[in-house]
Amino acid sequence: MPWSPRAWGEAVYLAAGIPVQIVAGAIFAGMILWSLAIRGPKTPLYLVLIWVAGIALILLLTPVLTRVHRHRMRTTAGIEIPPQPKWRDLIAAQGIAELLRSESTRRQLFYHLLIAPLLAAAAIIAVGLWPASVATTVASAIAWSHHASYAPGQNEIKKGTAIALTFVGVIGLFIAPWLTSGVRSLDKRAARALLGPSRADELEHRVEQLTETRAGVVDAADAERRRLERDLHDGTQQRLVSLAINLGMARAQAESADDAKQAIAEAHEEAKAALAELRDLIRGLHPAVLEDRGLDAALSGVTARMPIPVRLTVDLPRRPAPVIEAVAYFVVSEGLANIVKHAQATEAAVFVQRSGDRLHVIVTDDGVGGADPTRGTGLAGLARRAASVDGTLEIDSPPGGPTLLTVDLPCNR
Repeated sequence: MPWSPRAWGEAVYLAAGIPVQIVAGAIFAGMILWSLAIRGPKTPLYLVLIWVAGIALILLLTPVLTRVHRHRMRTTAGIEIPPQPKWRDLIAAQGIAELLRSESTRRQLFYHLLIAPLLAAAAIIAVGLWPASVATTVASAIAWSHHASYAPGQNEIKKGTAIALTFVGVIGLFIAPWLTSGVRSLDKRAARALLGPSRADELEHRVEQLTETRAGVVDAADAERRRLERDLHDGTQQRLVSLAINLGMARAQAESADDAKQAIAEAHEEAKAALAELRDLIRGLHPAVLEDRGLDAALSGVTARMPIPVRLTVDLPRRPAPVIEAVAYFVVSEGLANIVKHAQATEAAVFVQRSGDRLHVIVTDDGVGGADPTRGTGLAGLARRAASVDGTLEIDSPPGGPTLLTVDLPCNR
């Protein structure tokens, strides 16, 4: 409807894009008109200078215009267009040649020189239809009411024209939102298709990302292996050695039943402590409750063991894939462990929700903030773990707190 907020918003969106859409086309049209207007003995030289300067100006403005359009799409339409590969070595001849041969350059120039001016013209028509329809409707309605007061037979032609223009204006008011929405849809599709990276660029970026992710997973696995080795050596192995020593002393030196009982009791305590450490170690590798009962039960156990109060909210209509569950579990576990060790917090909160094909995990606290992945707090490892399944991890931790750790994981199952 013409009076709906959405329709007016789309009209404002189109109007805001008109100035930037006509820049490159206006420069190109100016080059043509200037070339046609030149007359004189030095016309060829002037033409060369005009076209070289014009093409250079358009090439220099192309990345700027592309960034402006990407920002416009993001802020007004909520569309995120991935950035194009950056232009490099523009001073060198080889860099300029590669720029001119680049498919992304051709696609951007095609958009700015041809598609954008056409979209601007369509936007001018669509946006201009709004005030034109309003003006036609109001003016015709006033004229109609004025001529209606005349006696029958007087000014019939003027009355009929006023009535017809009134209906035309009303119809224009109803057509304007549809036309505006159609032009807006074309604008979004053209910008997404021509201003974003090409399929080859996306694949190249994806290969680079997968290479980095694989290297990060290898590093994370190696760090986890060293941690397990250290935990086994410093913890469980030492307790088993102490157990063996106590049993050997009981066997060789016990002179009475009481001495033997004391040595066996100490060995029993060491055995229980070693079993507890092994259980914690196994739980850290992959808790059985996660596989048997799901993420909600596993995280309930984690939060219950924390020395500070933790509010847990889990909203999972159905279970995600096991690997996604594992990543979410370890993100929450490590995040809470960091809170206990570094945040000086009095309480924390965990929120897990599945929305469509994404799993959102948020861990927050009321601590001192200042969490930095580069300082070895385990956050860099969590980012690599999330990236290993094409997920993302963001940390917002200003000095003084609070800290907000947000993880977004794919969840297609």
